[in-house]
Amino acid sequence: MALLTIGAFARAVGLTPKALRIYDEVGLLRPAAVDPESGYRLYAPEQVEHARLIAALRRIGMPLVEIRTVCGLRAPAAAEAVDAYWRRVSADTAARGRLATLLVDVLSGGGTTMTEPNPTLAIRHAARCDIGAVRDSNEDAAYAGQRLLAVADGMRGPGGAAASAAAIAALRSVEAADVPAGELLTRLAGAVAEADRAVRAAAGAEHQPVTTLTALLRSGAQLALVHVGDTRAYLLRGGELAPLTRDHTYVQSLVDQGKLDPTEAAAHPQRALLVRALGAGGSSVEADLALRTAVEGDRYLLCSDGLHSVVDRAALHSALAADDEPEQVVDRLVELAHAAGAPDNIACVVADVVTAA
Repeated sequence: MALLTIGAFARAVGLTPKALRIYDEVGLLRPAAVDPESGYRLYAPEQVEHARLIAALRRIGMPLVEIRTVCGLRAPAAAEAVDAYWRRVSADTAARGRLATLLVDVLSGGGTTMTEPNPTLAIRHAARCDIGAVRDSNEDAAYAGQRLLAVADGMRGPGGAAASAAAIAALRSVEAADVPAGELLTRLAGAVAEADRAVRAAAGAEHQPVTTLTALLRSGAQLALVHVGDTRAYLLRGGELAPLTRDHTYVQSLVDQGKLDPTEAAAHPQRALLVRALGAGGSSVEADLALRTAVEGDRYLLCSDGLHSVVDRAALHSALAADDEPEQVVDRLVELAHAAGAPDNIACVVADVVTAA
């Protein structure tokens, strides 16, 4: 059959000639032939179906790198990849929607909980970072202060420790400022973007360090939460322990899609594979952001997977519910991780909300 000119092929598949030239340059969709005299690209009719798939994937916003992967898969696996991508986009869109709603509320002056903080509350806190029983290096970082609580877990290898330290350092620049309650989320979002840039800037010729980050920034009774990766935040309130974050891992995405039972997730061989982290992915990271109101008597736990992956929820609950000071609780949590073998670094922060003296 006769080859199609780039214009005719573009009309047949719903792409522009400019897009076809880009896809040729990146190796995603090569023409069947190139006229040696004119340099015009020519396409075969059997390329139409493949090009239409690329066009459809671009219309849902899939990046070219992921499209290349999808196009290399068999149909059932490609369908799973598209489904996973769209679930991720939907979750990210929902998170941005929640932030937009909060920002509209703040900027319009309607957020009573954000504009009427309780200035009498304080934080009693403790932080600990332990190398564990097996590792010969520590890539975790933990920090606790009156206004900022944070844990970060750098990927093992070159630059991991520096990445986790840089992430928390970027947030500490916000802690030092007198941030009004109504500006907590926007300031925290900006600090996370700066942390992401700092981690990316540390990349070398042969490695790109990445790190997770979970943190709480306080102004009065308002707490802004940021979360990227599989470090976690928990809240003990009224005797009940509740998770405040959801892991950004491949395994958790399978659970969310109903393809993996939650009881199987803890033993899955790819349970530590991250789908979001500072320094990873495209040009910027998508962080989960939320706003909470602190209540006297609350106890918060922030920790890396070196704790929560080896110490079960019941044991965490028991340790946190004990009538002990934060320093004693973090020591007990590290002891529990070591009792379970401590195969990874351990970072944890425990913070109590109390009435200021």
